[in-house]
Amino acid sequence: MTTWITIPLIFVFLILLTRFFTVKMYALKPNKHDDTPETLGLNFEEVRFATENNKTLYGWWIPVVRDENQAPTIVLVHGWSRNLGRMLRYIQHLHPLNYNLLAFDARHHGSSDEDNHASMYKFGRDVKAAVQYTLSRDVDHDRIGVLGLSIGGAGSTYAAAIEPAIKAVVTVGAPAHPVDVMQHEFKKHHIPAFFRWLILKQIEIKIGVKYEHFAPINSIAKADASFLVIHGEDDDVVLPSQGEKLNTAARPGQCEYWSISGRGHSNCHHESGFWERVDKFFKSQFKKG
Repeated sequence: MTTWITIPLIFVFLILLTRFFTVKMYALKPNKHDDTPETLGLNFEEVRFATENNKTLYGWWIPVVRDENQAPTIVLVHGWSRNLGRMLRYIQHLHPLNYNLLAFDARHHGSSDEDNHASMYKFGRDVKAAVQYTLSRDVDHDRIGVLGLSIGGAGSTYAAAIEPAIKAVVTVGAPAHPVDVMQHEFKKHHIPAFFRWLILKQIEIKIGVKYEHFAPINSIAKADASFLVIHGEDDDVVLPSQGEKLNTAARPGQCEYWSISGRGHSNCHHESGFWERVDKFFKSQFKKG
């Protein structure tokens, strides 16, 4: 009798323990931006637009100096626990190249609404909402691209599979599969395999969608968009093998892969020729449209 009581109690204890660890490990406290495009001498418009669950996203619309309706548009997507301020360096370099730019905070980040929890899945749905917002403006609907960092790149890949208006995607340090990245983090913390399984199951239940549904490795070939996948060879947050997997999962001719020697997770944009290659990729894809 004691054994039959003890086993369920142990199981409940393990569930509660892993739930506590999960909350601690992935808890997010939204941090708002400190600077705006004004610090770069750029005119911009603060915007808010709808996403799922009756939530609102905050963003910056930075149009080209003239002929906004004739220029291509790029949506800029930050990474986990960051905000749109992370994209100021990208705004600084891409705006002079004649792109309209939309940077925004994903749910649970920056100045956007909270919505129970953040996830790669929600990043993807928010990217779709951002693209839908650009379509509501007077812009060229045939020349819309997305550039996403880390989980923002993963969400952008999923978004491209569900939003046909996205014609070109650049990812920087993006995961190919959420489980791979979490397993890598668990191993760093020496978490036993059984606990890893419990945590992964709890996160999937919390998200409410199977990992396989939104994993970039399963999404990229479903997208009509072309991709430039960039990854630092010294990335220890999202291992370089993730970029290789994403490239391999793409359809023949759909993806360019740039592996950058000596770069990690957050400094690929410091590589010589980075901005020129990103610009060349976008311009080449938009010409096709």
